[in-house]
Amino acid sequence: MEQPTARPVPQPTLASADFWAAGGDGELRIARCGDCSALTHPPLPRCRSCRSPAMAMAPVGGRATVAGFTVNHQQWLPGFPPPYVVAIVVLDEDEEARLTTNIVNCDPSDVHVGMRVRVLFEKAGDVHVPLFEPDPDRPEPAGTVPGPPARRPVPRPMASPRKFEDRVALTGVGQSAVGRRLMADPLSLTADACLAAIADAGLTPADIDGLATYPGPAPGGMSEGGAMALEEALRLRPTWVNGCAETPGQIGSIVSAMLAVAAGLCRHVLCFRTVWESSHTALVRDCRWHVGGGPATGMTEWRLPFGAASAANWIACQASHYFHRYGGGRETLGWIAVTARRHAALNPDAVYRDPLTMDDYLAARMVTTPFGLYDCDVPVDGAVAVVVSAAETAADRPRPAVLVEAAGTQITERLSWDQGTLTHLPQSLGPSAHLWSRTSLRPGDVDVAELYDGFTFNALSWLEALGFCEFGGAADFVDEGRGIALDGRLPLNTHGGQLSAGRTHGYGFVREAMLQLRGEAGARQVPDARVAVVSAGGGVPSGALLLRADR
Repeated sequence: MEQPTARPVPQPTLASADFWAAGGDGELRIARCGDCSALTHPPLPRCRSCRSPAMAMAPVGGRATVAGFTVNHQQWLPGFPPPYVVAIVVLDEDEEARLTTNIVNCDPSDVHVGMRVRVLFEKAGDVHVPLFEPDPDRPEPAGTVPGPPARRPVPRPMASPRKFEDRVALTGVGQSAVGRRLMADPLSLTADACLAAIADAGLTPADIDGLATYPGPAPGGMSEGGAMALEEALRLRPTWVNGCAETPGQIGSIVSAMLAVAAGLCRHVLCFRTVWESSHTALVRDCRWHVGGGPATGMTEWRLPFGAASAANWIACQASHYFHRYGGGRETLGWIAVTARRHAALNPDAVYRDPLTMDDYLAARMVTTPFGLYDCDVPVDGAVAVVVSAAETAADRPRPAVLVEAAGTQITERLSWDQGTLTHLPQSLGPSAHLWSRTSLRPGDVDVAELYDGFTFNALSWLEALGFCEFGGAADFVDEGRGIALDGRLPLNTHGGQLSAGRTHGYGFVREAMLQLRGEAGARQVPDARVAVVSAGGGVPSGALLLRADR
């Protein structure tokens, strides 16, 4: 078919070149194992099922079923006008082989989970992009839900009865100014938060012997430059440093600091996270900051050619599958957003504090179904820092320490946005199960939940993954906001979360949990809060912490 849009083109790799070339003869080819016949997508050097190296691209029938989808209404990419449908389709030959794609040649409002589709190809530059259209030759069985149902994974048993968590304490926390388009040097925000955290712990910069951050140097307003940049700014002379993106979510950097302290390498590690997305976007819009172009590479190779430029698109596909399987609709998500705003009204540091009603939520512009404007977190500029100290030093600190009961980090599914769990946020089930395997506490012992809400569906997924309610039970648990209010059964995102307080990318939840457990949350304080759970990572990978008060 003719190219109707300025579709971004992928950069074929040595592994993927045959996939992108296959459409030249009108045939879809997927990597197939020569030993067990399992299909693997994207192509990998070993079979996902039996680990055999006998992998080769093989033709498949090109017929599939829609497992999740979103109608995108946001103009993410120039020359790729909305609305258009981004979907995850399950190939007929293997329900664990899925493609992110576009559904074309039909009205977007006609697309639904369970829809039977067939492949066609669009030539874009030198590659052939597989798209799917309704399959007129196949009737749809009523009620079919493609893909396996959610299952609670069984984590590995503890490798040792000695928990590294018992050897550490969170002794200090600090935050810089947080706001929209502050136009401040991001490294200055980092320094402000870090020095505040050091002072909060009753320490001096000379006491800091470790640095940990997420993700290290990164583009797009997502980093101030990493541990090396902060060291140059503050001259801390650490014994140990760590900064990388491949951790159990953003708070994986805090877990790495805990490990360094528990191993005896450090006594006080300064952990920090800085974003300046809001200012970066403004600079790009004003042509004062130039971003590179070129073919889509890495993870975006399998997303950008279909206009799936944002995690909003990727996660919305899971949300549509969830609602098809369990029922319910946007109101369930809306109560999470409305309740977060009520909590933010009590937080003087929150970016948005004006009242938000369900009518406001439902009337807001659509971004990518089922997500409207208030389902999406707020890009901001700001930094948060946390000090991880050796447990034996906690008594010498001026403020009550926050103890770490357990960390949940295990990976139990494919690290993928479309090949793993379809019912919930990817990579939320494994860390949740792992967390509870490292403690005798149970969900009923938790007083406060600070759960990652890059989108409302993220928080819903964490509620169910952590066992606060059964799969599909979030609507009843949320109870039109009553269940997650400050005086509800489980106060959720008591500072307003990232939906209203601003996206400080995981660290803001740790800060709020520490304030709650220290009894310092002001008007939003949950009475006698003793145990808090924190999750971070808006997808892959992710992690969770169970914290408790030492007071």
